[in-house]
Amino acid sequence: MVRAGLSAARLTEAAAEMADEAGLEKVTLSALARRFGVKDASLYSHVRNLRELRVRVGLAASEEMTARIAAAVAGRAGKEALIAFADAYRAYALERPGCYAATQMRFEPQELEGSAGLRRSVELTYGMLRAYGLAEPDLTDAGRLLRATFHGYAHLESSGGFGHSRDVDESWARALDALHVALENWPPRDRHHERAEG
Repeated sequence: MVRAGLSAARLTEAAAEMADEAGLEKVTLSALARRFGVKDASLYSHVRNLRELRVRVGLAASEEMTARIAAAVAGRAGKEALIAFADAYRAYALERPGCYAATQMRFEPQELEGSAGLRRSVELTYGMLRAYGLAEPDLTDAGRLLRATFHGYAHLESSGGFGHSRDVDESWARALDALHVALENWPPRDRHHERAEG
């Protein structure tokens, strides 16, 4: 490839493609330099280090994923919104595995400045959960339950972790049915504390 036209945005896009093709752990500055046919040093005028590059991929991916989820849930509420949200989440994780992996990195507060993707993701999640009548701290608890379920299912599915002959789409649909029931019947906090103390 030609040297001309290198930029942080172009390097981020190429790194995202590489992550999807080979895995996020395979994205290195040396590999990216080879992809563009340049020396490693040529990249340092656009990105400071590998961490910055991977953070750029993660933030760009979170914005892309959030946009897909937002489009899917628009105009929906309750179970319809839950299914649309979950399906869009799972589809992105399976279609763009390297980019999805980058969204799961732990970001430092300063790295999130100027990025709306992760904040918008939280807003979408909480908005959907408020339709079930939840308020804090149950919003956070339910949000963690959804994230753990969606992430865990997509991770196991993409890594071939489901060996049973049962169709994974059927199991996914039933899992969402169960989540809907759980959200509609969220246990009062005092009942939880009574069980813990009793």
